Amino acid sequence: MKRINLLSPRLANQIAAGEVVERPASVVKELLENSLDAGASQLDIDVEQGGVRRIKIRDNGVGIVKDDLSLALSRHATSKIVTLDDLEAVNTLGFRGEALASISSVSRMHLTSQAENESEAWRVEAEGKDMAAAIRPASHPQGTTIDVRDLFFNTPARRKFLRTEKTEFSHLEEVVKRLALSRYETGFRLSHNGKQVYDLRPVTDQLHAEHRLATLLGKKFIENSLTLDVEAAGLRLWGWIGLPTFSRSQADLQYFFVNGRVVKDKLVAHAVRQAYRDVLYNGRHPTFVLYLELDPSTVDVNVHPTKHEVRFRDGRLVHDFLFSRIHKAIADVRPESNSAPTGVADSQDGSASIAAISEQSALPLANRPTASSMDWMRQTGYQGGSQVNSQNPSGDSIRSQLEGMQRLSGYAGELAQSGAQITEEIDPDTGEIKTVTMAQSPSPFHHVAENDYQKVPPLGYAVAQIHGVYILSESEQGLIVVDMHAAHERIVYERMKNAFYEKNISTQPLLVPINISVSQSEADLVEENGQVFEAFGFKVERTGLESVMVREVPIILIRGDVENLVRDVISDLSTNGVSDLLESRANELMASMACHGAVRANRKLTIEEMNSLLRDMEVTERSGQCNHGRPTWAYLSMSDLDKLFLRGR
Repeated sequence: MKRINLLSPRLANQIAAGEVVERPASVVKELLENSLDAGASQLDIDVEQGGVRRIKIRDNGVGIVKDDLSLALSRHATSKIVTLDDLEAVNTLGFRGEALASISSVSRMHLTSQAENESEAWRVEAEGKDMAAAIRPASHPQGTTIDVRDLFFNTPARRKFLRTEKTEFSHLEEVVKRLALSRYETGFRLSHNGKQVYDLRPVTDQLHAEHRLATLLGKKFIENSLTLDVEAAGLRLWGWIGLPTFSRSQADLQYFFVNGRVVKDKLVAHAVRQAYRDVLYNGRHPTFVLYLELDPSTVDVNVHPTKHEVRFRDGRLVHDFLFSRIHKAIADVRPESNSAPTGVADSQDGSASIAAISEQSALPLANRPTASSMDWMRQTGYQGGSQVNSQNPSGDSIRSQLEGMQRLSGYAGELAQSGAQITEEIDPDTGEIKTVTMAQSPSPFHHVAENDYQKVPPLGYAVAQIHGVYILSESEQGLIVVDMHAAHERIVYERMKNAFYEKNISTQPLLVPINISVSQSEADLVEENGQVFEAFGFKVERTGLESVMVREVPIILIRGDVENLVRDVISDLSTNGVSDLLESRANELMASMACHGAVRANRKLTIEEMNSLLRDMEVTERSGQCNHGRPTWAYLSMSDLDKLFLRGR
C-alpha cells in the first residue's frame, strides 16, 4: 500500500508546467502577457532554434522590486489579484501566478529587473533541488529581461513531442501576432536566429493601425474589410470584418479579443458564423479582427489553464449583440460602396480571374469604405476612413481614371438621347482621331428616361451578352461584368426566402408522428426551447421522461431526415444555447431550388431582360457574391481595360 507524500516544489511546478507550458510559444505567451500587464510600451523578443534553445524577452515596464524577486519564481505568487473581488473582475492578462514557476522548472531561466524609481537592478534564478532563488546585483535599465534557455532540458519526454524548428517558430510567431493585434499602443520587435522578423512601432491613429494589420495579416485583408464600431447595452464591438467575397478555406484569419484578451469561444464563433451564413458558400470561413469590450465583472476568464476561453454572465445577450451588429454591417454593403476586389482570399481555381484584374485598381488603405470611426480617429481628427467618390477623388491616377469613366458615360448618354452610334476612326492621311456619328435603329437604352442618366444605377445599363453567360454593363465608373446565372440565382433565392418566412411557414401534420428517444437533459431542453422549433414550423412535444415526439414539420423539409435534424438542433442548443440549424437547412434547400430555377447558360437575353436582371440584382445585392460562393459581378476600371488592351497587343 502506497503512502501519501507531499510533492517536492520542483515536481509540483513541472506538473503545473504540463498545463501551462506546451511548447516555446506557450512560454512567449505567458512572458509577454506579464510584460504587458507591467505597462510596457516596447517589447523585444529574441529567439533561437524556434525558441527551444533560447527565448529572451525585454520590456520597459515598471519592473520588480528586490524584495519581491524571491517570490517571482514561486507558485501562486502574483501582484495582480489579492481578494476574491479582484478575481471576479480581472482586468489583466495574467492572474494565476504559475507561469514563472512552471517555466523555471523546465528550463534554465534568469530574470533581471530594475523597478521604477530604483537605482539598482537585480538578477534572480532558481537553483538546486528545492529551486531556491539566488539573487545577485546586475546592470539593467528600468524594466525586466527574462532569459529562458534549453527548454525541457530536464524533461526529455516532453522535448520529444516538440516539432521542427520551423513549426515551433510558426506557433511562436502566431502568439506574437495575436498580442500585437491586442495592444496597438505597444511596440513589438521579434528576431529569430539573429534575423529580424517584425519591427512594429506603437500605433496612435487609424492609418498606422491598418498598416500594422497589413503587416501582420496581409494587405488584401485591409483592402477587403470594413471597420466596425458599435455600442449597445453596455457592450462595445469594434474592429475589422472581412467582406463575404474575401473568404478562406480555413478559419485561420479570425481574431477575437475580449477586453484585450484573445479568446477562442464557441459562443462567439457561432454568432459570427450565423451572421455570415447567408452570404458564404458551405465550407468557407469569414475573416475578422474584432474587439469586444464589456464590464470585467460580467465575464469569467478563470475557466481554462491557458486562459484561451471565457464565460459570459449573459451569453445570449452577447451572442445576439454580435450577430445583429455584424449581420447589419454585412447587409449594408452595396455595389456602389464595395470597391474591394471580388475574389476569394485563397482561391485555387479560375473563378477569381476577373478579381485578379480588379485587385490592381483597389483603393489605397486610407480610402476604403468604413462603417464608423475608431476612438483614435475621433481623438486625432483622422478622416482617412471616408469613402472616395467621383466628386472628390484622391490622387492623380484615380482622378485620371474617373475622367475617363465620365467620358465613356458621356458617350453613352449622347447615344441614348440621339439614337445615333458614336464611333472614333483614324484619318488615314493625317493619323488624327475623328468622331463619326451614324444614325441607327432605336438604342438599346430606349426604355430609360433621359433624367435617369443624371444618376446611373450602381450596376449600370446592359450593353451586351458575352459567351452566353456574362452581361456586360456600363456604369458611371466603367464597365461591369455580371454572371447572369449567379445573379438570377441570388434573386430567386431571396424571393423564395421572403415568401417562405412571410407566409409564416406552411406546415404538414405527420400521419405517423416520429418518436425520438433522448436523455432527460435533452428532453428538458426541448421543453424549454419549444419556440425554437415552432418558429420554423416544427411541433415537437415531450412525451416522457426521456422521449420527445415530432407531430408537424414544415412542408419544405418534409422529405428530409427529420429525426437527425431534431437531434442536431438539440445538440446545438446544449452546446451554444441557441441553434440556427433549422433555418440553415431550409436555406440550403431553397438555395438548391434557386440554382435549378435560375436562368441557364447560353440563353439569349434581350437588352430589356438584361437591364431587368440588373435592377433586380441591385435590390437583392448585399455583398456582390452569390449564395453558393461564386462572384456575381466584377468591376473593370479604365486602367484595367488599358492593361487588357496592352496585353492583347
